[in-house]
Amino acid sequence: MKRTTEIALCLLSLSMLAQPLFAQVPEFPVWLEELRAEAIASGISADTVNTALADVAPIERVTELDRNQPEFRLDFWGYVNRVVSETRISQGREQLARHRDLLADVSARYGIPEEILVAAWAIESNFGRTQGSFSVIAALVTLAYDQRRAAFFRGELLHALRILDGGHISLDDMQGSWAGAMGQLQFMPSTFVDYALDGDGDGRKDIWTSEADALESAANFMSSGWQPGYIWGRQVSVPDDFDTELEGLDTRRTLAEWQSLGVRTIAGDDLPAIEYTGSIVLPADALEPAFLVYQNYRMIMRWNRSHLFSISLGHLADRIAGKPPLVNKSAE
Repeated sequence: MKRTTEIALCLLSLSMLAQPLFAQVPEFPVWLEELRAEAIASGISADTVNTALADVAPIERVTELDRNQPEFRLDFWGYVNRVVSETRISQGREQLARHRDLLADVSARYGIPEEILVAAWAIESNFGRTQGSFSVIAALVTLAYDQRRAAFFRGELLHALRILDGGHISLDDMQGSWAGAMGQLQFMPSTFVDYALDGDGDGRKDIWTSEADALESAANFMSSGWQPGYIWGRQVSVPDDFDTELEGLDTRRTLAEWQSLGVRTIAGDDLPAIEYTGSIVLPADALEPAFLVYQNYRMIMRWNRSHLFSISLGHLADRIAGKPPLVNKSAE
């Protein structure tokens, strides 16, 4: 059976840890000086670079967290039940009502359903209340110096320095997750540079304290490939003889083709008779649970390439909108 994306990524990470590092890694002070020179040469002011990198050092806790991500440690139902809790559903509905005008405006202009934005806001920062307490610069320095994904995080670190140089946030206030994600929707610095917007018109892109900026930026980020009027996906049932080689986002079939292969709604009904394509995802590396996911699911995955995360976000949005829970046949 084809491995899920989460398992494949986990094994890749472990294999990378087991491989010897043939390139000589310079001592941290030498590495930091090279980074400082690169940042200044790229056009970031020397004052910003020198202030941001003064007394910075790798954080051991960041490295520990990087190697113990929850997507690698929880099974599907454990993860979903934790993320899509009754408390979070209730709070999501409260936030939907409290920010109705703002959400309705953003949704109308970008085509992203209000409940999708609220679900992302809930999962990423508990509606802005839990944005992370790590210095973004120090966290990214740690991950850029570590050789597992050095090139990626070095790029993110340079983007973070550009954000500081642009005056959008102060160094002390640039707090975020251990991975350098920032603000109420937990944007990586490159995402901020490409998609952050000034939603409240005050001249700053403040995704940390402005709900208008955060939600407008989130809608902008997701809207490039979002298809208004369509759902993200649905839970389905697949037959016992389902060919698991067809599982995954690389395989797209029309709903009629999936229907001919025995795929049905979770209630056992026929799939909708519309001209649309989707993919089958089996997040537990088994025939149950199964999901038929569409183009909008791919846009949700831009937040996090984990199927566990993306299904949970879509399902939380459904629950906030009043749809029923997933069906766990193994618990029946």
